[in-house]
Amino acid sequence: MSDRRDKPAQNTPAWQVFVIFLRLGLTSFGGPVAHLGYFRDEFVARRKWFSDQGYSDLVALSQFLPGPSSSQVGLAIGLLRAGPVGALAAWTAFTLPSAIALVVFAIGIAHFDIASNSAWLQGFKIAAVAVVAKAVLGMARSLTPDVERAALAVVAALIVLAVPTVWGQVLAILLGAVVGYFALHAPVGKDTTHAMPVVVSRQAGLTALILFFVLLGGLPFLASQTTSQDIALLDSFYRSGALVFGGGHVVLPLLQTEVVPTGLVTADEFLAGYGAAQAVPGPLFTFAAYLGAQIGGWGTAALCLITIYIPSFLLVYGALPFWDALRRKNWAQSALTGINAAVVGLLLAALYNPVWTSGILSARDFVIATAAFLALHFWKTPPWLVVPLCALVTGGLSWVT
Repeated sequence: MSDRRDKPAQNTPAWQVFVIFLRLGLTSFGGPVAHLGYFRDEFVARRKWFSDQGYSDLVALSQFLPGPSSSQVGLAIGLLRAGPVGALAAWTAFTLPSAIALVVFAIGIAHFDIASNSAWLQGFKIAAVAVVAKAVLGMARSLTPDVERAALAVVAALIVLAVPTVWGQVLAILLGAVVGYFALHAPVGKDTTHAMPVVVSRQAGLTALILFFVLLGGLPFLASQTTSQDIALLDSFYRSGALVFGGGHVVLPLLQTEVVPTGLVTADEFLAGYGAAQAVPGPLFTFAAYLGAQIGGWGTAALCLITIYIPSFLLVYGALPFWDALRRKNWAQSALTGINAAVVGLLLAALYNPVWTSGILSARDFVIATAAFLALHFWKTPPWLVVPLCALVTGGLSWVT
């Protein structure tokens, strides 16, 4: 059987990749699913850098790997077009606008000494309830369409709530993989003759994957042997970036476990920043920059932002040479089906705690959150408009009550 393969075109200047992704980073509102649509319009329909099947392969790879799906597709596009420098250019340009906006927001909160119970800040927390609820609903529809997967999601949520640490989340994901492997059977796509371009050798890919696991296991040990806050942050944010399945929203419970119980960031600051992250373009993972700025300013923001993305660089670079063979394996697709169902449970648990418990403090908060959810889900109002409106409404009501 013949093997159809998109031709790699590593002849695009890295600066051109940077300019294209900078425009996308400034205009890509709406979350990871919307970002993938913007990417398809730009790189398939307009520039014809990839065929529809070739682009679909990149999306499938990003869904299979842990990490932020849209950012990983961007990394892969930059890598295939301009090599490792192109991958770095694509990530920098797509990530920088929202990261800078969120760092400025964090510093603004600290500079003006905004009280954690201020009305407009409560509006950001209420908006987070609506945004996460919409994410749970959307993911549940696509990832838990039957009784078996819905039940798996509920069990995963109960595990995470019962074990409110990163180990509870890891256990839920492992349970999803095991149940998927043994009980859920996902058919492999019909088109298995199309191959992705090979731009990374298997030896280089294997080296990247080994480094990924070395850091995943080594950073916790290193953090336990020192009192350095920077090493602890490296461990926390690397682990969060390495264990996120299902897209940007799922990083919420992982990061909350790392920074709120430890006292690095208050629950109110955490949810206010997460709400603000919905109002800016680009990837949700730039929320890490906001948290870093709250912890230690610009330098810590850069440290946290870069660290949370290192797993994505290593995984995309490491998986590309093996993806064609792996995607044909039924067991791999079945395990991923179970993991995706468990991920819905993780986000469902996060919707309850800390999002709901911190954001909904009164009947008025519930009404505003419901209106925001209706605006997002039924009226298709963009998040960048809903989030500041929630802040304005709560701020305005505080003046008249």
